[in-house]
Amino acid sequence: MTLYTCLFYVLAVAIVTTTGIAITQRNLVHAVIYLVFSFFGSALLFYLLGAPLLAALEVIVYAGAIMVLFLFIIMMVKMESIEERMPPLGQWLPAVLCGILYLALGAVVVYTAPGSEFPLQTAMATPVELGKYLFQRHWLSIEIVSLLLLVAIIGALHLGKRKETGGTEEP
Repeated sequence: MTLYTCLFYVLAVAIVTTTGIAITQRNLVHAVIYLVFSFFGSALLFYLLGAPLLAALEVIVYAGAIMVLFLFIIMMVKMESIEERMPPLGQWLPAVLCGILYLALGAVVVYTAPGSEFPLQTAMATPVELGKYLFQRHWLSIEIVSLLLLVAIIGALHLGKRKETGGTEEP
């Protein structure tokens, strides 16, 4: 096993662990912090696989801007108590069964795919090539995503804004 293979597996375990902890956290601020660690692990994985631009974008966009946006939303929106947030126990069984089914199907797809016994060749793409590819072939989807992010920000501001009627504030 080479050094890169060991680093890959260590990063993969770290990403899965921090994401799992982020999903199961009851404190939302702690969940965001664990998700930031997961994004840093993903950035390191991109860098390890030969995509330093994607690693930098992961840190700047996701670990920086998106997580700050999440923190603002968490702090602006009034959250209900934990008892109101937790789903009833009757909903846990189908969720766990679906998770196990997806894991089993993913394992079957990975291990039965043709060519899965051969290692993948490293692909290098310069930032110029990535930019040309994105903006020549996928410009419409980039514009749609930017519009969706704008709508999400406006929705978060609308939810966090308090309505004023006649000098009294209503949540």
